[in-house]
Amino acid sequence: MTAAPLELPSSSDAWPGWVRARSTAELDRAQALVGELRAGPPADPFAVLRLWDRASGHLGNVAALGSLLGNVHPSEEVRDLADHAEQGAQRLGTQWSLDRQLYDVFAAIDDDAVSDDPSAARLLNKIRADFRRSGVDKDQATRDRISAIRDRITELDQEFSRVIRDDVRTIRVAPERLAGMPDDWLAAHPVEDDGLVTVTTDYPDAVPVRMFARDQDVRRDITVAFLERGWPTTESMLNELFALRHELATTVGYADWPSYDADVKMIGKGPAIPEFIDRIAAAAEEPMRRDLGQLLDRYREDFPDAHEVPGYDYFHYAELVRSEQYQVDSQEVRAYLDFAKVRQGLLDVTGRLFGLRYEQVDVSVWHDEVTAYDVYRAEPAGGSVGRIYLDLHPRDGKYKHAAQFTLTDGVAGEQVPEGVLVCNFSRGLMEHDHVVTLFHEFGHLLHHVLAGHGDWFRFAGVATEWDFVEAPSQMLEEWAWHPEVLRTFATNAAGESIPADLVEAMRRADDYGKGIYARTQMFYAAMSYWFHADRAAPDTPDLTARMIELQGRYAALPYHPGTHMFAGFGHLGGYSSAYYTYMWSLVIAKDMFSAFDDSDLFAPEVATRYRDRVLVPGGAADAADLVTDFLGRPFSFDSYAAWLAR
Repeated sequence: MTAAPLELPSSSDAWPGWVRARSTAELDRAQALVGELRAGPPADPFAVLRLWDRASGHLGNVAALGSLLGNVHPSEEVRDLADHAEQGAQRLGTQWSLDRQLYDVFAAIDDDAVSDDPSAARLLNKIRADFRRSGVDKDQATRDRISAIRDRITELDQEFSRVIRDDVRTIRVAPERLAGMPDDWLAAHPVEDDGLVTVTTDYPDAVPVRMFARDQDVRRDITVAFLERGWPTTESMLNELFALRHELATTVGYADWPSYDADVKMIGKGPAIPEFIDRIAAAAEEPMRRDLGQLLDRYREDFPDAHEVPGYDYFHYAELVRSEQYQVDSQEVRAYLDFAKVRQGLLDVTGRLFGLRYEQVDVSVWHDEVTAYDVYRAEPAGGSVGRIYLDLHPRDGKYKHAAQFTLTDGVAGEQVPEGVLVCNFSRGLMEHDHVVTLFHEFGHLLHHVLAGHGDWFRFAGVATEWDFVEAPSQMLEEWAWHPEVLRTFATNAAGESIPADLVEAMRRADDYGKGIYARTQMFYAAMSYWFHADRAAPDTPDLTARMIELQGRYAALPYHPGTHMFAGFGHLGGYSSAYYTYMWSLVIAKDMFSAFDDSDLFAPEVATRYRDRVLVPGGAADAADLVTDFLGRPFSFDSYAAWLAR
């Protein structure tokens, strides 16, 4: 059986009908397969597992379609339809998970009957665990309550995301107050009829303004606007969301939501999360103080009586430290990072590294700035790997951060893996940090398509434990820092490659601030954890008060009075209590990268071994086992600690 990529609608008018038709058809297929299990499961346990897995795959198609289009489609009507489709998929999945008749089908399978097939045995164990975690063993009234909770959690998660996505704030600025901004940025922000320039909280505006604008009031105003996204609308949503998650977790037998969530992650137990946060915070204490000392010294040149650097001045003065002490001018660096060249360079680098070939295809997409590529193995007679879509520039109604979304999961002979990269980059010159982000997110995309050729939907794509999924992406960032790699695509208008000594200076400058970065990340992780764990306390703290307390305990930079950063912190939705996973994954990423030779990052033996032993398996094995198979030993903290301390 030969599978083909999806054919998306060719006209804007066709999209609503297509979303309805595809979501309905996929839900119908899913229900029909589960109906077979209910009516009389096959005697063959492998046939039982296959029916369930394929039904789950069709259900996943609807959830993926809904999540993607609800975040990227230009039409509000289509976004609403997509959100509705995702809710329907989640609702049906909840019904299945609480169906005791279905659970009994899998409980009745003799383990010995699948013991000769490790993948099938693993799948059976996962299915049984899913049912137990769902509360299938509870009485009918409790199961009805669980179903209602899950439905409402889905609605709140979508609503929270929608508010953040649509809450684009602006400041209006006289053009003379934008001194210091790059010429290309100024050209893209013309003076309007009233003599002012509009600056938005979208990343291509907010990041460079906070970094380059010399007017402190402008930096303060855009920072405050950025921190206030979602406020006050999302506070009540988050309080309800956290309370419902806690109720769900305790109803099915866990102490709190973090314990429930951690049970299926590498970390294993909820209380291990604050222990990990404190370990990273302690390791980052000295680097943070070193960074802050340099920052404050430079700040006092302009503000002699200052005792700390406010958050709205951090990006600007960190840039000055890098420029003056490390001889790295970000505007000089930007001159070598034209978006179109960077995008092609990314494809060239990853193609060479992983033995892949990308062919741009002229197919229907949801916006004319989206590009599509078919991915193939580069070796002679190399087969198809999947299809990827790159949606990389901001627009109204679009997801505001950077992420990889699934369009379809891949299973051999059943369905082609298709993934979408959603970012918000400049159409012209890029900051190097954004190049790093592009490499990072593309790592997820590669993981998705490379791991889409196994036998089971359950293990397809980025299906490992959630606190590992960032590790391959974080490791791919290393290629965006290497002089010889950057010189292959980072060229200025005259065609001159970025100088190697400039890249080396960039790397040294990047070491500055990582202590501040690590502590900031631990503040976010602590907020993510304690906002949920606090629900087990007799008196739940006010979210703003708790945020201020945690920022004081963990963050390097002070709280800005009157702001409510948590209200726009989208990771409280999808990552819930597990934002720690970014740093947990970074520990693993640094250790995996130690297997590569810095003098030859494209050495085929190690790159191929990494591709085939870590990326290609997807979720077919525990992440710790995949890493051990690649490294020849369990992962350790040593490489991360050495990186942080240097």
